[in-house]
Amino acid sequence: MLKRVLALTLLLALWLTFASAKVSSISGRLSENDIVWPNKLLRDIPIVDPPQRVAGYFKLNRTHDAHMFYFYFQARNNPTTAPVVLWMTGGPGCSSELAVFYENGPYKLNPDNTISETEFGWDVDHNVIFVDQPINTGFSYSKDPRDEVSDEETVAEDMLDFLSEFFEVHSDIVNNDFFVTGESYAGHYVPAVSYRLYRAVELEGFDLNFQGFAIGNGLTNAAIQFGAYADFAYANGILSESLRDSINFWYPLCRFGANLCDSTQWFLPCDIALDICQLTTFERVLNANPGINVYDITKKCDGPLCYDMTQLTDFMNRADVQAALGVDRKWQECSFDVYADFTSDWLRNFDSVIPEMMEDGIRVMIYAGDLDLICNWMGNERWVNKLQWYGSDQWSAVTAKNWSADASPGSNSEASGTVRSLGPLSFVRVFKAGHMVPMDQPRNALKLITSFTRNQSLTLDDLEQEGDQFQETTVMEDEDESGKYMGKDRGQYMHVIRSQAKKTGVAERGARSWGRKDFLRHRDASAAVVGAAM
Repeated sequence: MLKRVLALTLLLALWLTFASAKVSSISGRLSENDIVWPNKLLRDIPIVDPPQRVAGYFKLNRTHDAHMFYFYFQARNNPTTAPVVLWMTGGPGCSSELAVFYENGPYKLNPDNTISETEFGWDVDHNVIFVDQPINTGFSYSKDPRDEVSDEETVAEDMLDFLSEFFEVHSDIVNNDFFVTGESYAGHYVPAVSYRLYRAVELEGFDLNFQGFAIGNGLTNAAIQFGAYADFAYANGILSESLRDSINFWYPLCRFGANLCDSTQWFLPCDIALDICQLTTFERVLNANPGINVYDITKKCDGPLCYDMTQLTDFMNRADVQAALGVDRKWQECSFDVYADFTSDWLRNFDSVIPEMMEDGIRVMIYAGDLDLICNWMGNERWVNKLQWYGSDQWSAVTAKNWSADASPGSNSEASGTVRSLGPLSFVRVFKAGHMVPMDQPRNALKLITSFTRNQSLTLDDLEQEGDQFQETTVMEDEDESGKYMGKDRGQYMHVIRSQAKKTGVAERGARSWGRKDFLRHRDASAAVVGAAM
C-alpha cells in the first residue's frame, strides 16, 4: 500500500512539473516556456500564485536561420496595468542574462548556486522584457553567417519584428504604457530602436502605446563623449593636470574623425577614427591608471570584463538550468564576434533622432552612475546639453537638484543623486554607482525607473508642474502652423490626429500636418462644450 502511495505521489509530482513547464504561448514564429526551476535551485522564491515568467525564442522574418532569445517577466504588482519595459544590455554583444541575474531582473544568484527573488528588480512594478540581441548574443543564434548584424538599422528592424509578434501573443498588455531602456552600448540601441518604433506607430499604424525611453551610462554621441575622459579623470583625482591638458589638446583630432565617420558611415574612416580616439584619449587615461576598473574607478579590474562572472557562466551552462529555460546552447557573457562586427558603428551619433521624438511628447531619461569612466556622466551630460530641441534655450538654465529614494516631506534623507528636468527631458546622476547602476544601487535604480515610467518627479519639488508650465508656454507662444503640439496633452493630441485620419480617410501622416492652431482650437472648443454641459 505504501509503495502505491509513493508511486502515485511521484507520478503526480512529475505531472505537475511537466504541466507547469508547458508552452504557455505559441504563434507561427514565437514560442515560450514557463520557467520552472528545479527545486534544488530555489531559495525564498514564492511558489504560491507567482507572476508569469517565461523564456522564449522568436524566428526573425528577414533572416535565414536567426532565433532571438528573450525573457518576459510579468509585474509582481498590478500586471494588467503596469508599464511594459524593454531592456537591452550593451556590449555590443553582451547578453541580457547579465542584467537578469546581476542588475534589474527578478533573480539573484547566490554563492551556493541557488537563486533568490530580488527585492528591487524592475519587474516589481513593470512587465519587463529582456532580449539577447543582436543575433549571436547570449542564447540568440543563427547558423547562417548571412544573418550577422553590424548596424543599428538592422537592430531596430529586428526589434520591431520581434515586438510585433510578441504583442500579438501578449495582447493583454499591448495598451499598457511602453518604454525602451538599456545601458552602455544600448546608448546606440535605445535611440535607434525607439525611433523605429516611433515611426512605426506614427506612420505605419503599429499598435503600441510608446511613451518614452531611458539610457543608462550609454555611448550615444562618441564625438562629444570621448572629449570628457580627461576632464572626468582629472576631476576624480586619477589624472594629472598636465596629462589632462595634453589629452584635451589632441581631442579635436578624435572629434574630427568621429564626425567624419558619422557623416560618411564608411568602414575604413570609421575604423581609423576609432583607433585615433582610443589612442589619444581613453587609452592614455588607462595607461596612467594600470589595473583600474573602467566601469567603477573605485575598484580594480578583475577579468576580461573587469568583473568575475564565471559563476554565472557556469550556472547558465548547467543542463538543468538550460532545460528550465528551454535552451540547448553554450552560453557566454559577451560575444567578441558580435563586438567586432560593430566596430564601424561605434562612432556613429544617435542623439540626432531624439529631438523629433521629444517634440511629439516622447519622454527621455538619461541617467548615469558617477563612478563609471568608460561612459561617464560628464560625457553624457555634455551631449544632452548640446541637443537641439524646442527647450534648448531654457535647458541651459535648469539647475541640478538632489533626489533621494527615501525622500519624503520633512525628511533629511541622504541624496541618491541629482536630476535636471525640463518638459520631456531629464538627466539623472546617480551617486555611488558605476557603469551598471541597477547592480550598484538597486533600490535607487528602481526608484528612478518607476518615477520615470509614472511621469513622477524624482525630487520633492514639483518639477513635473514646472515642465508642464514650460510646455504650455512654448505651445502658446509658438504659432507656427507646421509645428506639432508636444505638451502634456500628447495623448489627446494623438487621439485627435487619429480621429481626423479616420474621418477624412487620409493617412495619419497627412492628418499630422494639422498645425498647432488647429489642435488648440479643437481642444478649446471641446473644453467649451464640456463646460456648457456641466
